[in-house]
Amino acid sequence: MSAELGPIDVVVLISLLLAAIAIGFWSGRKNTDVESYLLGGRSLPWWAILGSIVATETSTATVLSVPGVAFGDAGMKWLQIAFGYIVGRMVVVQVFLPLYFKGKLLTAYQVLDSRFGTATKTTASLLFLVTRNLGDGLRLFLAGIVLHTLLGWPFVNCVIAMGVVTIFYTFFGGLRSVVWNDCIQFVIYMLGGVAALFIIASQVPEGWSQIWTFAETSGKLKIIETKFLISDPYNIWAGMIGGAVLTIGTHGTDHMMVQRYLSARSQGEAGRAVFLSSLVVLVQFALFLFIGVELACYYSLDGNVAPEKADQVFAHFIVNQFPRNTGLIGLILAAILAAAMSTLSSSLNASSSAFLNDFYVPNCQTPPDDHTQLKISRWLTVGFGVLQIGIGVWAISLERTVVNNALTIAGFSAGLLLGIFSLGVLTKRASQKSAIGGAFVGLIVLIIVQFVLKNSDGNPLVAWPWIALIGSVTTFSVGMLISFIFPQKQAVIE
Repeated sequence: MSAELGPIDVVVLISLLLAAIAIGFWSGRKNTDVESYLLGGRSLPWWAILGSIVATETSTATVLSVPGVAFGDAGMKWLQIAFGYIVGRMVVVQVFLPLYFKGKLLTAYQVLDSRFGTATKTTASLLFLVTRNLGDGLRLFLAGIVLHTLLGWPFVNCVIAMGVVTIFYTFFGGLRSVVWNDCIQFVIYMLGGVAALFIIASQVPEGWSQIWTFAETSGKLKIIETKFLISDPYNIWAGMIGGAVLTIGTHGTDHMMVQRYLSARSQGEAGRAVFLSSLVVLVQFALFLFIGVELACYYSLDGNVAPEKADQVFAHFIVNQFPRNTGLIGLILAAILAAAMSTLSSSLNASSSAFLNDFYVPNCQTPPDDHTQLKISRWLTVGFGVLQIGIGVWAISLERTVVNNALTIAGFSAGLLLGIFSLGVLTKRASQKSAIGGAFVGLIVLIIVQFVLKNSDGNPLVAWPWIALIGSVTTFSVGMLISFIFPQKQAVIE
């Protein structure tokens, strides 16, 4: 299947790409030093950072797969995860932001250098770089598959086109370009979601009344599930506890997010962006989940045949039912592109920042001047972009299950890094050996939990929201045990 693009659809798609490049050039005018390139001169408004946070954590998989969750048995229960996100981001605002605004930090992991030492900082930053580039390269692969399916273009061309455009505007504009493009891309994919909401309703004979009746009788509007099952990600325990710990890890210790906080005008503005982003994500999830409920109603009608896999149902509807040559197919494809490019651009800029400040500059006998660091940062952006394009193209040779497993591994970093930061924040006894040893054991435990412990269906015995909690608790606990063997009293991170 592939969508037929009319002239208006093509104009919408091309306009998105040209706008992204134009913003890159416009933003690049103010990049006179490495701090302005990597942190936007620490002068970005809170509402732009909020939009960038939400767009960055929204990938093509979110736009297309979340409706599939509601289309299936889970219905609106995914929102329980979003409730946990709200709690988790409150913790990030109160505990982590003060750490990052104490000095003129350039990366999240410089905090660990002052508490534990260079080896811990290097380990944490390397973990970020490996998991971030592997995960986002595979997300680029998945986005390429979607475009290939919807447009019928060669897969490799889809991956390269998305990668090159994103590298281009990130290379010239730096973080300013990333943030402003993220804001526009957020608006685009939300508009695409709202448009889909009404288009699907128009395809149901009795419209909204029939959709609401179906949703109520089928139980898809149920949000809270109190029954606990360790393999079920859609209950209130997994949502509130697992979701909270997950977002503390991803938004409290991942440099891709921390970089945005450091670009804010003040700690207060960064905190406002972080907390309000959780509420925006809640609304966003509700929108795309309800699209899935609508699709379940539509495909329950006689004569409408849904694809076998739930995560393909939204794409199937776009190809077969969206109005032709009205710009709406162009809009929804622009939304899919926007979600992919916002994550990719953020990853490139954050990876460039981490490598420059955690690896390159500390190992120079004489630190390079600002102009040289700016030039190196730009070419690092290109290098990581090419790497992610390479991973995206290479992934076509892998089985789909291998890709999904690799994406899970990319999520391990949230728990391990949270455990390391917790050792630094909560204890005085833990040493560098404690932090690194705890993270190593934590990684082993997560590999066993994810890939060895299986239920009768061959699926992981433990649902994904618990991964960050298990990783952080294991890292912290083992680190504390090691601290009694190798104690080192030093100042807790304050």
